[in-house]
Amino acid sequence: MPARTTVELPQTLHERLKERSRTSGVSIRSLIVRAVEQTYAEPKKGRPVTGPLITGTGKRGPLFPVDENPHDLIFS
Repeated sequence: MPARTTVELPQTLHERLKERSRTSGVSIRSLIVRAVEQTYAEPKKGRPVTGPLITGTGKRGPLFPVDENPHDLIFS
């Protein structure tokens, strides 16, 4: 069963919706429903990321650097 909701829109936005509705041949309700569905679409199901995104064969730095310069760790 659809839920009824009242929303107050700024006059300029309502006029743009009416114009878009007229030119596209669909109702204002359809435009609003489509916009809300696109904005709040269900998240796509995928595999969770469990490993490193970038693999490499280089030397690993220390796990907990204390006084190393991050630039030296990345570019050495």
